[in-house]
Amino acid sequence: MRAMKSNLRPARVHDVPAIHQLVNFFADRGEMLPRSLSEIYDHLRDYMVIESDGRVAACCALHVTWGDLAEIRSLAVEETCRHRGFGRQLVEACLAEARALGLPRVFVLTYLPDYFAQFGFVQVDKAELPQKVWSECFRCPKFPDCGEVSMILDL
Repeated sequence: MRAMKSNLRPARVHDVPAIHQLVNFFADRGEMLPRSLSEIYDHLRDYMVIESDGRVAACCALHVTWGDLAEIRSLAVEETCRHRGFGRQLVEACLAEARALGLPRVFVLTYLPDYFAQFGFVQVDKAELPQKVWSECFRCPKFPDCGEVSMILDL
């Protein structure tokens, strides 16, 4: 079996259809919020991808929500590429970018709290997050009882 070459990089315009397909694969299973093509284009600069053998195999976004807070969102790894460290690379890249931007805190809304706890995220009550965070929740079909766990990391 030959080794697959992978490369973490900022997302590019031609990656949008692949990001859309990857994120919405997991959204269709109820594991994350869906993203429209328009929304991904609008926030393209938030996204990073891992390209493996010429295709987008994983993606994640760091979305600045306020002067002191950003969200890691849309973390998705192709099922065939799981357990290769792609998720870890993307989360670490988002945290490095948040530090470079001078952001003191990063949060996630997740169904996988144990995964994010590895990076130092701690569970907080959703009410502790700013109201602005909830703007996307209102369009979620699971609102208000989605079961996602809110977690935060002080950088």
